Amino acid sequence: MRDSSKENIRGVLLLVPLIVIALTLILLARPSERYSSNTPQESEPTMLLDSISGEDIATESRPQLRSFDPNEADYRTMLEAGVPRNIAVSLLKWREAGKVFRIKEDVALCYGMTDSLYFLLEPYINIGNEYRIVRDTVRTKRSTPADKPHTTIEPSRFSLDTVTANYLHAIGFSLREAELVIRYRDMIGGYRSIEEFEECYAVGAERAKWLEPYIVFPPRDSVATYSAERVTFPIDVNSADSAMLRRVRGIGEKSVMHILRYRELLGGYYSVEQISELKVVTPDNFRIISQQIWCDSARIKKICINFAGLKALEVHPYITNRMLRRIINHRELKGGWSTIEEMIESNIFTEEEAKRIAPYLDFGTNPE
Repeated sequence: MRDSSKENIRGVLLLVPLIVIALTLILLARPSERYSSNTPQESEPTMLLDSISGEDIATESRPQLRSFDPNEADYRTMLEAGVPRNIAVSLLKWREAGKVFRIKEDVALCYGMTDSLYFLLEPYINIGNEYRIVRDTVRTKRSTPADKPHTTIEPSRFSLDTVTANYLHAIGFSLREAELVIRYRDMIGGYRSIEEFEECYAVGAERAKWLEPYIVFPPRDSVATYSAERVTFPIDVNSADSAMLRRVRGIGEKSVMHILRYRELLGGYYSVEQISELKVVTPDNFRIISQQIWCDSARIKKICINFAGLKALEVHPYITNRMLRRIINHRELKGGWSTIEEMIESNIFTEEEAKRIAPYLDFGTNPE
């Protein structure tokens, strides 16, 4: 009886390894579920976009790539089209600064865009007819590269200081371009040269060259006399228009536009030193300029940090994409802040970053 039991035990011990080996071979022979035709797979462009963008997608799934217009799409629309968050923010900042995307390659120039990511997004970039460069000019044997575009009426001599958007539209601008020309004119205090007119994103060199014979600019002497009668030094850079700023030694026609554009994006200057942040202002020029200007910080437009929307935050030059994400996430999870020190403790800003941005923040509890 004992011998029979021992034989049974030996048989079981020999059978167990054989069963283990058989199961192992069966598992190895089965195809991986990851590549099973019955398992839904993420599209190749979406996986590539995730790896290129480098964004944390552990808690969210990225939508399929879809067509979008960089001139019209809002933040949510871009995200739904598969555009990475940092690129969507960059595109919105460029638009806020007056940039118009006329060809797909313009998108490749925005901050944060890499060649690999652009080539992936390029088939889905859709520039609307209102913005794209239209090459429908009928050329003849005597035509030149500077031929005029199609117009509703023939241009006559006009002043850029008083011209209306309707007239600009009638002589070849789209309605949006015409509005940008007027808005830019109001921002810089009027066009005083063809170079200033050309600097507007809605114009460009070729169009400015075509319209130059029709444009009436005020005489330079009269502009200087007008400015001299009204300007007293030092000049407040938060209230001065382009004519006043051009009275400052060291500020030229191009640098004055950059100073005004940066002032608009910041919400005003709180320190003269901020002028030196502009690439067009050289150290030598800044030493000359700084002796002739001052900043009325009471004119600064502040951001209500506890209630401001995404658009108001993302356009500010001092708020990076990293800061923007932390501000939005912290507000949703824990609420707002009472002081800049609390934002440092929350790791929103470093001490250096906080010192830079603090003059633009309002910690009031009332969004009004």
